[in-house]
Amino acid sequence: MSLSRLHPRLLNTRWSRICRRDFAATASRTAEEVRIVEVGPRDGLQNEKTTIPLSTKIELIRRLAGTGIRNMEAGSFVPSKWVPQMANSREVLDHILGNPPAATNPIAYNFLIPNIKGLHNFLTVADSVTPKAAGPAPVTSPEDPKLPPTPPSTPPPEDEESAPITSSQDPNEMPSSTSGIGDELSASPQLSTEISLFAAATEAFSKANTNCTIAESLDRCRPIVTLAKSRNLRVRGYVSVALGCPYEGPDVSPAKVAEITATLLEMGADEVSVADTTGMGTAPRTNELLKALSTAGIANKDIALHFHDTYGQALVNAVVGLEHGIRTFDSSVGGLGGCPYSKGATGNVATEDLVYCLHSLGVKTGVNVEKMAEIGAWISKELGRTNDSRAGKALLAKL
Repeated sequence: MSLSRLHPRLLNTRWSRICRRDFAATASRTAEEVRIVEVGPRDGLQNEKTTIPLSTKIELIRRLAGTGIRNMEAGSFVPSKWVPQMANSREVLDHILGNPPAATNPIAYNFLIPNIKGLHNFLTVADSVTPKAAGPAPVTSPEDPKLPPTPPSTPPPEDEESAPITSSQDPNEMPSSTSGIGDELSASPQLSTEISLFAAATEAFSKANTNCTIAESLDRCRPIVTLAKSRNLRVRGYVSVALGCPYEGPDVSPAKVAEITATLLEMGADEVSVADTTGMGTAPRTNELLKALSTAGIANKDIALHFHDTYGQALVNAVVGLEHGIRTFDSSVGGLGGCPYSKGATGNVATEDLVYCLHSLGVKTGVNVEKMAEIGAWISKELGRTNDSRAGKALLAKL
């Protein structure tokens, strides 16, 4: 693909800066391996109406650490007046660093940062705690997590698209509950912390969520990324309402989503999670969005997909992403979730449902789906809500 086919703004205002960065070639993740980012303790809990005790949050994180998950959202350094459920994220971070949960593997704990003050607050806590068991950054993918993302470049020809992933076995037979990761817990796991920041794909949602325009929100992100990188922190970006906005409707511009995604990667984000915050996404529109991202030269390995299941389309959309070549997906135990700024949006796709689906296709996740199902039932009971994982309930009925 020639440079002239790139989005004009990306080409004219950003390409020269992208080219000045040093990028390293890395191996792509295999088609049989997918990374799950568990968002339950943050995105899953933020919209709950009743106050959740700190002890419940810590216990949820402790249990999830024993499932084989390698990436987990643990909290958010947002003002409590915005999201009251995240008011004790300082204590959560302090506990994780001072008393690392026993785990089967290294885990990266992610905290959402809304502004530079939030990052300073995060660093104050992180610097004040001497971890009992410190270690190198966890292996979140076959690539070195310290390597920068691949710059927008020429995508492969259309006839080289990833083939659909199907299992040669019985499609209802899961390869294994853990897909290769043992159940033995380590009392001294290696862990790391990382941060995430966000922008929105529509002006209306950006103003409702962050009280600023898209351009202003991206400007706010720059000093956050700069400071985080100076402290060797991995940075994850989010693009909200990528497949539908509660204020502007379902027709969100794929080109705009691609432009914002490229901007976040350019400023230094290691990965961008493209989020269907409202759950309005459908298979055709998900495919259209992924094609727009590819046309903009954004590598699949630099993208994660984040689906809410408001209309029951999350798993369908995830499979579309899988066949397109995406290998990182967000999900929430028990289908917890919602968005304070998107009325009617239900929870994230349940981790149990997503993992069960992936295992049925012969894809490895490293996640013990039975353990995850037990946690989904437990946290749903703790919160006094319905367990929204169909696979989780079915699996527990067999145990």
